[in-house]
Amino acid sequence: MASFRLRPRAMFHFALICVILLLSNLPVMANMYHRPNIVLILTDDLDVSIGGMIPLNKTRKLIGDAGITFPNTFVASPLCCPSRASILTGKYPHNHHVINNTLEGNCSSQSWQKTQEPATFPALLQKYGYYQTFFAGKYLNEYGNKEAGGVDHVPSGWDYWFALEKNSKYYNYTLSVNGKAQRHGQNYSEDYLTDVLANISIEFLQYKSNYRPFFMMVSTPAPHSPWTAAPQYEGQFPNVKAPRDPSFNIHGKDKHWLIRQAKTPMANSSVEFLDNAYRKRWRTLLSVDDLVEKVVKKLEVRGELANTYVIFTSDNGYHTGQFSLPLDKRQLYEFDIRVPLLVRGPNIKPNQTSPLLVANIDLGPTILDMAGYNANKTQMDGMSFLPIMIGKGNSSTWRTDVLVEYEGEGHNVSDPACPILGPGVSECFPDCVCEDSYNNTYACVRTLSQAANLQYCEFDDNEVFVEVYNLTADPFQLTNIAKTIDQEVLERMNHRLMMLQSCSGQSCRTPGVYDSRFKFQPRLMFDNLSPHRSRWRQMLK
Repeated sequence: MASFRLRPRAMFHFALICVILLLSNLPVMANMYHRPNIVLILTDDLDVSIGGMIPLNKTRKLIGDAGITFPNTFVASPLCCPSRASILTGKYPHNHHVINNTLEGNCSSQSWQKTQEPATFPALLQKYGYYQTFFAGKYLNEYGNKEAGGVDHVPSGWDYWFALEKNSKYYNYTLSVNGKAQRHGQNYSEDYLTDVLANISIEFLQYKSNYRPFFMMVSTPAPHSPWTAAPQYEGQFPNVKAPRDPSFNIHGKDKHWLIRQAKTPMANSSVEFLDNAYRKRWRTLLSVDDLVEKVVKKLEVRGELANTYVIFTSDNGYHTGQFSLPLDKRQLYEFDIRVPLLVRGPNIKPNQTSPLLVANIDLGPTILDMAGYNANKTQMDGMSFLPIMIGKGNSSTWRTDVLVEYEGEGHNVSDPACPILGPGVSECFPDCVCEDSYNNTYACVRTLSQAANLQYCEFDDNEVFVEVYNLTADPFQLTNIAKTIDQEVLERMNHRLMMLQSCSGQSCRTPGVYDSRFKFQPRLMFDNLSPHRSRWRQMLK
């Protein structure tokens, strides 16, 4: 076989070209190498208003005390799949079109996969930021549905994929491991999901490439039902009860009909059930606390913690007995829409608290900003709060309102246990208190500034019901002031709500200019009904 040799002059030219190429790429390589790593830890149904963060001592110390806490963080929708879609896309539900936890509601549907997944922030990090990307845990509630590709489907943007099939579980589940089904049983040491996620995460940190920055998202099942604690934590908090705050076990007499139908006082069996659930939720969080500690300590041991942003949050809040609703989310009140947000990382000073209004649609733009990518190039509705965290932002120009929207679910036949309520309700408890209905469909503008702390909501129902709360005077939202508030304030908030419900991208981030000729017309907001709601209206006539 003939050998191939370079002549001396050719060898010199070849070597010179290699050196030139190497030198020309050094700035790019150096820039890429020094980009920060990013870790996002997402919990499931973790409230902040009724004590959800209390058991998470390690998390508060290792992330909150070491960085910044945002006590005024809200979700775009108080339900798992729409909220997670908002986190991934940086969009409000009316722009990503995920309306509930079902495949028909666009949760991990083929339409979602084609239209939204390629534009999620992990896909942009991988494509333009040269990040290696890792996911472990719950993705979207209908992920793995055979009608939408099953567990073979690995969404755009992920190099390493360990995703739970469908909804939260702790044992007896299936993971998609880079598109291959991996089944788990009920052996604690091998199968307890929160610990499995911790171990997979640590393994990734140990064996990943050290020449590219990484983004890691760990999405725990806790504290979502079925609230299965690790064996060593099953006896913890034996005397803890759900907090008896001012809204606990009282009648929401001036609220939407779904809240008014709750029975007050609650049955003793319901109170006992929710107290037990509250304890179980806390117990599952102790394993999340361990996971956070393991991840932070691993980053520290590897010398990577100083160059890593660590973010901790939840997809929505939760309630246990507020306004006599036993257990769930889905409602417009603070306990369901407010979530924890703690961040530590480069140039973030410790022990900070920011009062600014932040939403989960801001996570994507902020993470892209951390990676050096301009989120303004995207169609995201949110905005980066990185400048605020590192002391370079102007809080006086930060937004003062966010949108919260939810589309209710219900069955078109009566619940056999609750025939008196008729068709259209769902999530009903044995004592006939239903947590949702098809016309539990609302949109709210949540306003927070030095001058105002207000919430304004409109319902798509026959009453065109309106709820308004002054949270400065009434932090537990006990009194709906819609009928007594100044008419001009009502008109301004109605105007702003309609603007937010039609916003997209940049227009969601800029304050709307109020037109003094505007008249209070709440029905207009729901004129463009989605096919889902139109179909419901026809069925229930």
